[in-house]
Amino acid sequence: MNLFGTVLTYTAPSANYRGESAENRAVIQKITKDRFEYPIISPEAMRNALRETIGALRLPCNRTRLGDEEQLAVEFLDYPDDDRFADDFFMGWLVAASGKDRKTIKDELKARGRDPEAFTFKRDSILRMNMAVALEPYRHDAVFTQSPLDATDNSIKAKKNDTSSNLLHRETAVTAFQYPFALNLEDCRSKPDWTKTLLRAIGQLNEVAGNHARSYFEMAPASIVLRLTPQLVAGYDTYGFELNDDAHRLSEITVGIREGDYPGDEFYLGGKLVKDMDEDLRKDLEDKGTTLDRSPQRLIETVNGRMFGA
Repeated sequence: MNLFGTVLTYTAPSANYRGESAENRAVIQKITKDRFEYPIISPEAMRNALRETIGALRLPCNRTRLGDEEQLAVEFLDYPDDDRFADDFFMGWLVAASGKDRKTIKDELKARGRDPEAFTFKRDSILRMNMAVALEPYRHDAVFTQSPLDATDNSIKAKKNDTSSNLLHRETAVTAFQYPFALNLEDCRSKPDWTKTLLRAIGQLNEVAGNHARSYFEMAPASIVLRLTPQLVAGYDTYGFELNDDAHRLSEITVGIREGDYPGDEFYLGGKLVKDMDEDLRKDLEDKGTTLDRSPQRLIETVNGRMFGA
């Protein structure tokens, strides 16, 4: 059995999904789609936030982000162990070692009471994700903020970073984002409780793309579609959400279920997508066996209850 999903966030202004700065200009990461540039958020950024979220939900994690270093930095409690650490289990790993380094690591593992022959230096991720793409194209909006001159007395300050105030330039967008994810439940069968917590973390995802001291943008679902199926592919447009007069639409799936293109009982729809539905469409989908819920988090709990039932 496989679980496929697409999450659509709420629309909000933000400038925190950015790449490297160009001088004092914070540049949003973008891709070109249909001749327009759309802001994106990388799956790596979302995976990092998921590590922190499942840790906040009390799952054991191997890797943590260090916030007070001169560059991006992480630390690990131990060598990867997918039976001990939830982030290793879902995210996989790569230990860059060869030759003598591999032998040294295996000797260390043996000294720690672990079976060196059972250890693998790399393992694919069980959780598959793709980048989050904005629903609205970037329209060259920007905001400016003033960074003041630090006039602190040098006697109580080791070093001044600058000798004048600066005008900070940030590219900004007002948009929602959508992103897909997938899980093979056979891969997760040994850790059903961890898997349920991972889905809860997706339902509460936040602090994805940095700049949290200034910007707040939630990546939790405003709307969500999930498909629980024996198929090996999602079979639908995993970037299929549309905005129409501030209403959420997923026409390919809803029309497809109505017309018999998809088995309705494999689909679970939740959030604003359901709130915006007219009564005729709601009744048609329910008659086809589709599960509808106005709350994305409650819908996730419904799916959690059905994932390993078979």
